[in-house]
Amino acid sequence: MKRLISFVLAGAFGGLIALGGAWLLSPNQQRTATEPTAPARAINFSPSNVPFDFTAAANVSMPVVVHIAASGKQTAQTNEGYNPLQFFFGDDMLNQPMEGTGSGVIYSNDGYIITNNHVVEFADKVRVTLYDNREFEAKVIAKDKKTDLAVVKIEATDLPVLKLADSDAAKVGEWVLAVGNPFDLTSTVTAGIISAKGRSLRLIEGRDAIESFIQTDAAVNPGNSGGALIDAQGRLLGINTAIATRTGAFQGYSFAIPINLAKRIVDDMIKFGSYQRAFLGVNIYELGDEEAREMGLKVSQGVVIETLVDGGSAQYAGLQPKDVIVRVDGRDIKNVPELTEIVGRAKVGDVLNLTINRKGEIIDVAVRMKAG
Repeated sequence: MKRLISFVLAGAFGGLIALGGAWLLSPNQQRTATEPTAPARAINFSPSNVPFDFTAAANVSMPVVVHIAASGKQTAQTNEGYNPLQFFFGDDMLNQPMEGTGSGVIYSNDGYIITNNHVVEFADKVRVTLYDNREFEAKVIAKDKKTDLAVVKIEATDLPVLKLADSDAAKVGEWVLAVGNPFDLTSTVTAGIISAKGRSLRLIEGRDAIESFIQTDAAVNPGNSGGALIDAQGRLLGINTAIATRTGAFQGYSFAIPINLAKRIVDDMIKFGSYQRAFLGVNIYELGDEEAREMGLKVSQGVVIETLVDGGSAQYAGLQPKDVIVRVDGRDIKNVPELTEIVGRAKVGDVLNLTINRKGEIIDVAVRMKAG
């Protein structure tokens, strides 16, 4: 009898173990508290804050982005000022018509539109088509090669405009939309994130070019130039300008002029007919780790003053060659694009407060900006 009871109990116990094992192995069950778990971490992330629905931002931005068709005469020449094809085809080669299309962003409700210089640089005639298919002949108000920005004007009123974002406050990883007319596909919206800030591609010729792009992975292609980079709230964050490509089409990254910089330049163009630029009066390069060690500095990022322009703002303020600019108006300076953007936004007469590292000593210098 005792042996029978023992067999029954053993069988029941074995069944309970089997049922428990099956329950634990069920894919729908969570691990028990007795199993080893990863250390708990507090994550500062709320899925409800991620704007996966971009319809509101797209709806408010599409009517503000226009299609631009430009036409003019061929004037392109080589760097030496001589086009070798002219030898075979004569001067008529330079009189061939050029045509191109791009995008623009309505900046004011009375018809001022931002675009890229390279969209309208060659143009004798500019035609703008609005989102509602109305067409206008546009007048080129101003162009600036060194920033690749231009302003055109149409005779219209009550046009839609966007609120402006603060491009300084934009962070890597934020969602953005690119709105434009790639390959003449009007009112196209693509999405991505900010991949980097303060990028320079050396696309614009000259040491005094201003390049401090917002880099994104939103798809941008030929025809998007001059279009809008929009944040998730539907505010204008930048002007789409360039792509990194080996094929001529999008290959992963696009670049936009930050709106804080674009606004400064465009406001001058509208008011004065040109960009009234202030210059620091220095030739500069980025500080490297090896040079920092050679100079005995405890910093590895910053911008080194190579030479000073005679009579320039920096020389007048007492800056010296080999001074390392590490901060401007409280903003850390890590590279040349960051510095050129801040200087590019300054007006003649403004005072920039520079923090420099001079042979290991930290010095604050106030520099009053002068025209170049």
